[in-house]
Amino acid sequence: MSEFLQQYGGEIAQLTMEHLWLTFAAMLFATAIAVPVGVALTRKPGWAKPVIGVANVLQTIPSLAMFGFLLPLPWLGERAARVANTYAGIRGIDPTLIDVAQAMGLTDAQRFFKVELPLAAPFILAGLRTATVTCVGIATIAAAVGAGGLGELIFRGVASVDNELVLAGAIPAALLALACDGGLGLVERWARVPGPGTAA
Repeated sequence: MSEFLQQYGGEIAQLTMEHLWLTFAAMLFATAIAVPVGVALTRKPGWAKPVIGVANVLQTIPSLAMFGFLLPLPWLGERAARVANTYAGIRGIDPTLIDVAQAMGLTDAQRFFKVELPLAAPFILAGLRTATVTCVGIATIAAAVGAGGLGELIFRGVASVDNELVLAGAIPAALLALACDGGLGLVERWARVPGPGTAA
């Protein structure tokens, strides 16, 4: 094991950083589009069903060729769930709270940032959490189209029937997914608005 780490440790570290960058870049790009679209759909409910329907259809495309394009596109894979999560989170807010905010004279922007967004944040973060974990896994497959990351070790190991190489890519990827899930889980818990009778 020590010999293996001496031989591949530097490469594993480099590919792990590539994997993190691929995941971060894809999530940043996808979030920048999916969340605003989800918010926009709450203002135009008539568009919600067709837009979310298209997103759900696209995320079922299983071909390996599509996986290569899945990494940077916000409408494919579990990341499409963020549109639905954002929409459901805001639409699920008690209408009474919206009425109270309007009665207090809040503008649309104030109502969104002070009432709707804080209450919907746990739903949005839940979608982000699921999407990030999925994205870590998809990033390994993206190595098949030359995107880099830990998938390079996995594909190289499969090609050479070397289980150590496969594990050298799979284990760090699994640990990254667990770390992302745990970290975003803490953020989601922190962002959750306490209910009545719940200690803040």
